[in-house]
Amino acid sequence: MEQLFDPAFYDEEIAAARTWLEANALALSLATLAQALVVGLAFYAARLAAPRLRPMLARIARGRFEPQIVRLTRAVEPLALPIVWLVLLWLAVLLASGANLPFQVMKTVVSLLTAWVVIRFISALVRDPLWSRFLAVIVWLIAALSILGLLAPTMATLDSVAINMDELRVSALTVVKAVLSLALLLWIATLAGRVLEQRITSVVTLTPSIQVLITKLLKIVLVVIAVFVALRSVGIDLTAFAVLTGTIGVGIGFGLQKMVSNFVSGITILIDKSIKPGDVLVVGDSYGRVQSLGARYVSVITRDGIEYLIPNEELVTQQVINWSYSSDQIRLKVPIGIDYGADVRKAIALCVESAGQVERVLKHPPPVCNLKSFGDNAVELELRFWIRDPMNGVSNVKSEVLLHIWDRFHEHGIDYPYPQRDVHVRGPVEVRVQGTDGAGTAGGAKA
Repeated sequence: MEQLFDPAFYDEEIAAARTWLEANALALSLATLAQALVVGLAFYAARLAAPRLRPMLARIARGRFEPQIVRLTRAVEPLALPIVWLVLLWLAVLLASGANLPFQVMKTVVSLLTAWVVIRFISALVRDPLWSRFLAVIVWLIAALSILGLLAPTMATLDSVAINMDELRVSALTVVKAVLSLALLLWIATLAGRVLEQRITSVVTLTPSIQVLITKLLKIVLVVIAVFVALRSVGIDLTAFAVLTGTIGVGIGFGLQKMVSNFVSGITILIDKSIKPGDVLVVGDSYGRVQSLGARYVSVITRDGIEYLIPNEELVTQQVINWSYSSDQIRLKVPIGIDYGADVRKAIALCVESAGQVERVLKHPPPVCNLKSFGDNAVELELRFWIRDPMNGVSNVKSEVLLHIWDRFHEHGIDYPYPQRDVHVRGPVEVRVQGTDGAGTAGGAKA
């Protein structure tokens, strides 16, 4: 491994390459020419095949497929020519290698072309410029090491830097492979999870809660499989992690109690179907419609456009008012006061009639108005009516009903009460005026 950092090693390699070039100049020129010809023929064949491939990709991009598939197709469409060219060159390299023919020039072109295609593909998919630039540097570095013939020595050097723990051996090369494999497999798992989620949500026979539950479980399973496959692909025996992960799990468990509690509460909510997307909830001072159910929280959007993220644990341990749990019908109550001189029976009939004129008020059960009590200043009535769409607001429908009552009361002479106060004045009160000399003077003023 030390020879990679020894300048004499590179001097010897350069001298040996010069000697070999002088001895095989003619054969090398013919081999180079032949490989250049193969590269050119492959490019010409790719130009003929690419125009036939692009329309098929364009139809997929315009079709009714999942957004992830459409995005991948749009990223591949402009790379149709280089991808076909790369495939043909790979086949040529494999054939030349099997026939013991020179293929160094073709291999160099393949390495450069592969790096260019991968970088273009990554830049089209990865929106974060930092990650896109980082991945581009990694790809170019691998391509440069491959062209210079230093890829194998570099991998051997990374493999020599290792930590041995009983039967477990973790090297720098293993870590690099595991990170790259895990990143790729997690991306594939995320893509597959989104595709499956769209498929599941399109099944109308499943309730929203079951759809969310199946989607969350599938995503968890896909991530676990991705991690398992990534570790197994680099040769790591998972049984060696049993004791270590158990110890770490106990320590992490104490620090992640709330997170685990919210996760378990979220699964409980999905299983018992107590809350589903579209329900109208009242939790404490928060009132709104459930937008989505997450592993840690429930998103509730109010009529003001404010989005509350309520932890799942609170929805399980606290009192929750779900206006649409078993039925989307709710009854609203509107207090109304009329003057003591008004016709109470006529006022009750007008209230019921006014509620029936509002479109959102249900005809069955019909609106009802009751005489509640005789208040200090008014005869107190209460109008009760049912609606089926609480997610569209409650105050607005109450306001519309009250406006109709206002108009009807004015048409029929039903007066609204005003606060009344009775002032009782007793007999004359003697007033004493204190003089400057301290003597009091009694007056006959009356109050």
